[in-house]
Amino acid sequence: MSVAIVTCRELPEEDVDEDLLIAALDAAGLQPTLAAWDDDTVDWSQFRLAVLRSAWNYIDHLDEFLAWAVHAGTATNLFNPVEVVHWNTHKGYLRHLAKQGVPVVPTAWLGVGEELDLADLMADRGWHDVVAKPVVGAGSFLTDRITDPQTPAAKDFWRRLCENREVMVQPYMRSVEDYGERSLIWIDGQLTHAIRKSPRLGDADEQVSDALPIADVERELAQTVMADIPHELLYARIDLIRDDDDQPMVAELELVEPSLFLKQSPSALDRLVAGIASRM
Repeated sequence: MSVAIVTCRELPEEDVDEDLLIAALDAAGLQPTLAAWDDDTVDWSQFRLAVLRSAWNYIDHLDEFLAWAVHAGTATNLFNPVEVVHWNTHKGYLRHLAKQGVPVVPTAWLGVGEELDLADLMADRGWHDVVAKPVVGAGSFLTDRITDPQTPAAKDFWRRLCENREVMVQPYMRSVEDYGERSLIWIDGQLTHAIRKSPRLGDADEQVSDALPIADVERELAQTVMADIPHELLYARIDLIRDDDDQPMVAELELVEPSLFLKQSPSALDRLVAGIASRM
């Protein structure tokens, strides 16, 4: 029996981890097979394990994707588990973390169909520079920075963003311009490495650094976050940014299909392969 590396039929962008992971699993004799979650012909029971990787079109088919996760999690061993998939596809998990005392980026939440003028929201919060995005989203989908909500471009973006979806608005943290957004990679119970990446706003390409050491204060925060997850995880990515006092805050916690930047850390790739092997 083999391991399914779960992707989608039409990738919105390249998965830079895919070739490395497939080659490493193959070298370990684990018989990897790329399988699309949205391919109805796939028999998931033929796999000993299914590992979610690049199912990046789920944001357009959320109900179908969540139903698939239930089905796949019944037919085989799905990682990360279906309970985690359901919880983490909605960025409301940030509210949960905040209630647990975890420092997270301040966020304003808007429900589906909730009419609120962005200029009023920014004025009420005292924010002069914000990032707005969907509550269910991946990558840079409908994500942009807004400094003047009265411009035609900003009004058009806000209108499109708020159409039939939940929305979140956060202050733009200027630390991303120098310190950057730090992604801490967690594989099978251990933080393996970190990278610095530029924010993905509008049509901007993401810039990713080589592997970086993990600062003690960031390690402590990431471990606090992971200790709060009551499920067995194979992988995770904790995205952090710094506040105005240079303290780390959680920007996102990616537990479904995060890029793990395996090229930057061969030892992380080895650990992921070993974690997969131990579950087969």
